[in-house]
Amino acid sequence: MREPPKHRISADAVKAWKITASIYIGILWLIAIIAGIIIWFFAWPFWIIIAAIVINIVCTYLFIVLLPKKRWERWRYEVFEQEIYIQHGILILSQTLVPMIRVQHVDTKQGPILKKFHLASVTISTAATTHEIPALDEENAYELRDRISRLARVDEDDV
Repeated sequence: MREPPKHRISADAVKAWKITASIYIGILWLIAIIAGIIIWFFAWPFWIIIAAIVINIVCTYLFIVLLPKKRWERWRYEVFEQEIYIQHGILILSQTLVPMIRVQHVDTKQGPILKKFHLASVTISTAATTHEIPALDEENAYELRDRISRLARVDEDDV
């Protein structure tokens, strides 16, 4: 069995993921409040409101407090001359090897939340799928994109 990859994504990824989760959870709370008003207005069973509140509290804790940190702890990557090694997962640890010869193109992407923290994600496309290394420091993301692109081109020249 291989050693885990050495490189971690940026620690600011936790903050970015918490903000993103807060937006989604905020929408969930808004839906619960609207549902609660409708339930109260039509005098439906009160336990539905209690269940919605409990579900929202659990989701808030999981997706804002617990999971971003655990997700960051598990995310690792490493780029070798012949392959890219990516490890991630919370309950199920996924370890992926992407051969350089299969890489078709490499992109960076950056949404408004990642931009606020000066982060970017690197996406690696093959014929079969797309792999992502999320939330790297901008400079590291651009360097990694360029390095993978160079290594993938060298492999194509050898074929």
